[in-house]
Amino acid sequence: MHLAYSAVLSALLFCTGLYGVLARRNAILVLMSVELMLNAVNLNLVAFDVWLSRTAEEKLHSGQALTLFTIAIAAAEIGIGLAIVLAVHRNRGTADIDRLRDTAEGHGPDDAGPGGAGPAGTRPVGTTPADEKAEATA
Repeated sequence: MHLAYSAVLSALLFCTGLYGVLARRNAILVLMSVELMLNAVNLNLVAFDVWLSRTAEEKLHSGQALTLFTIAIAAAEIGIGLAIVLAVHRNRGTADIDRLRDTAEGHGPDDAGPGGAGPAGTRPVGTTPADEKAEATA
């Protein structure tokens, strides 16, 4: 088997994972896409290790050793990532990344907009312009 087959497959897997990271909104799907990218790197490491061991006299299997380290790091990453996603989902009720970007609460004078509610021009979640009008008249 040629090196080109595994290199092309690895590139396709990596591009699929990159698309998943950039286009997905769900945090769990983003974590799965990162895992896909890491597996593409693992495939490259093993393929180049086999290719180099055929050409060299000595067989170090350094690509396979690096793959084992990558798998261990990926397992730890997915465990911590899933724990964070579950904790955020319990607190916020969603795993949507776009909604999670606004998790920082402003505590300084620069962060307060009109009424001290947040950055200028924003409303707290769940309020409508009619609610703000009712507060202003009260």
